[in-house]
Amino acid sequence: MDYRFSSNVERLQSSAVRDILKLTQGKDIISFAGGLPAEELFPLNAIREAADRVFTAGTGSLQYGLTEGYMPLRERLCQRMAHKGMRVQPDQMILTTGSQQAIDLVTRVLMEPGDIVLVENPTYLASLQVFNLSGLRVVPVQSDKDGMIMEDAERLIQMHQPRLVYIVPTFGNPTGRVWSLERRKGLLEICRRYGIAILEDDPYGDIKFDAEANYPTLFSLEGEAEGGCVIYTSTFSKTVAPALRTGWAMGARKVIQMLAKAKQAADLHSSAVDQQTLSHLLDHFALDAHIRKIADAYGERMQDMQRLLREENLRDLSWVEAEGGMFLWLELPEGLDAAALLRCAVTKNVAFVPGASFYAGEPQVNTARLNFTYTHGERMKLGIHAFAEAFNEFIARC
Repeated sequence: MDYRFSSNVERLQSSAVRDILKLTQGKDIISFAGGLPAEELFPLNAIREAADRVFTAGTGSLQYGLTEGYMPLRERLCQRMAHKGMRVQPDQMILTTGSQQAIDLVTRVLMEPGDIVLVENPTYLASLQVFNLSGLRVVPVQSDKDGMIMEDAERLIQMHQPRLVYIVPTFGNPTGRVWSLERRKGLLEICRRYGIAILEDDPYGDIKFDAEANYPTLFSLEGEAEGGCVIYTSTFSKTVAPALRTGWAMGARKVIQMLAKAKQAADLHSSAVDQQTLSHLLDHFALDAHIRKIADAYGERMQDMQRLLREENLRDLSWVEAEGGMFLWLELPEGLDAAALLRCAVTKNVAFVPGASFYAGEPQVNTARLNFTYTHGERMKLGIHAFAEAFNEFIARC
């Protein structure tokens, strides 16, 4: 049969990260490409014990669940969010299949094909895929190390009248940037004034290398969910384990109700077993201490990667030291195409993500994202040395 596919799917580009992972199949590739957490830090025993408690409860634990999610887990999450200055009730929260589904549901509920969404530049690649699949027009806002530049954001809002602004203000993917408090308050004030919703994506916010640092969410700065313009989403993928596929979204009750209607049409509800497992985990496991352990380990690995890059003395290579999260964002010498460098790097059995795919507008092709959480120790040393060899050979040819 000659299938006809929708125009939105035909336009959808494959994930650069997924394509790179295909290149590495069957090879001993040292990969800095994926946004993978460290497997050796997964709380395996605690998850196993929590799952055992779920199944000990009987066959009812395997029944259909609420679209909005397992109530005890939502109640525990509300308590955790309160410690971060985000006051919500369970009916102002929905559990999702990772925060990726939350992005998709918010897009379905708030946007029509042809509507405009503003994004940082560069921004999270998979969010661009969601927006493109939904037929949205994605407009990038000029951004620097402190986040969106407010003058450009307001200019574009006046010009395009967008329905949504999507941001990752704390340890963003791909850049690792942390928005300044001034920029957070500035965007909140502008969007309130023009009546525009903000989707605040916060998968990395807990992974801060300085335990005393404070990065307030826009949701907390707004104060209350009801009547507010911020919809907040996060996930357990980076702090517990990605395979549990559990995230959440928070916002005004009417927004959560509409997200639930859309989710019913998508999958009825996310895995009830995973949600119950996480609920028992929160009851019997010191998650905050575990997150501190992860953050400390990742901070050391980030420092190791920086040190190794410096020791290679790579000409005109620069980056900003990450304060948290999982990535270093590199700027290569002017005129160098990171996609072409990747092809050279793969021949030396090392992979990374070229930066062009993260841009909504004209890409800055001399950029690259390196993950420092998954590959560490001797393999990180070997991988950075292989990256440096590819870099030097490529520079010599240019």
